Amino acid sequence: MTLPDRFEVQALLGDAALPCRRAITGEHGISLPPFIDHHVHLHLIDEHELAAGGIAGVVDLGGDPIELARRANGGIPRVAYAGAFLTVPGGYPSARPWAPDAIVREVTDPSAHPGVRGGAATSVDEQATFGASVIKVSLNAGFGPVFDAETLSAVVATARARDLPVVAHVEGDGMTRLALEAGVDVLAHTPFTERLGEALIEQAARAGQRWISTLDIHRDDVAAQRTSIANLTAFAAAGGTVLYGTDLGNGDRRVGLIAGELDALDAAGVRGAALIASLTAPWPRFDESAAVASFIPGDAPAILDEVPAWLSRAYVVPTEELIHDDH
Repeated sequence: MTLPDRFEVQALLGDAALPCRRAITGEHGISLPPFIDHHVHLHLIDEHELAAGGIAGVVDLGGDPIELARRANGGIPRVAYAGAFLTVPGGYPSARPWAPDAIVREVTDPSAHPGVRGGAATSVDEQATFGASVIKVSLNAGFGPVFDAETLSAVVATARARDLPVVAHVEGDGMTRLALEAGVDVLAHTPFTERLGEALIEQAARAGQRWISTLDIHRDDVAAQRTSIANLTAFAAAGGTVLYGTDLGNGDRRVGLIAGELDALDAAGVRGAALIASLTAPWPRFDESAAVASFIPGDAPAILDEVPAWLSRAYVVPTEELIHDDH
């Protein structure tokens, strides 16, 4: 069987899309770099279902750092992680039924000196020692107390000195601005509790901040989803970097690609090659030479409107199974 023209496929989907066929079955399709869900909670899902659902890598943004450090990480999914949530006494997600004590650390002191109990540096150092690739902070003003600017800035500065980006859960008025002014690198969710002003969104984009989408998690809350899509639309239009992420483990949803997340990203203007880029970005630290690919069987989509549904059919295969046509 003749494979579709590579240049026609790449005009719609970007240079990473390659027509191919599987050596064993002869099934034709399109291969793409491994898809990554940039926001999951592994202790709440069956990770063995991810590959069949199209996901080769995940970023765990809130788990027990000891258990995460113990896991064997040579297979699929490949895992990067933040370790525990850093929060203040009584802050989110303390006492949440899904958040055991092992996944929460309370920061009580802005000290940059190592070994200070509850200190900013001590809390960051613990996660780094257990192999964290990113530090997670909680800024949920709707739940309880949040970091003051001094302590948050100390956490960010400590993480930066250790070459670790900081990702923040922002929820409630003023939390996006607090994160941005402290130098937070990534938002774990597109802001969904307040409609952000144009100037703030442009500032976030200029600063190089990344936003993890998590739009579909609001599918039963029309107002929150409308707000998050509006914010992400403006952020993407301003040149901001968007990462596909679902908060998988939050709610009863398919383990794998979430069709509703792909549709919502498309609705926010993250379409075609940009949508694929959000899925394949190796943030924070993934080996781009992975020996697996995301494979979508059958013909490539003909128009942009068909891309989200087409992507949702992906599954993970070893790259050695794929035969590419160079024409």
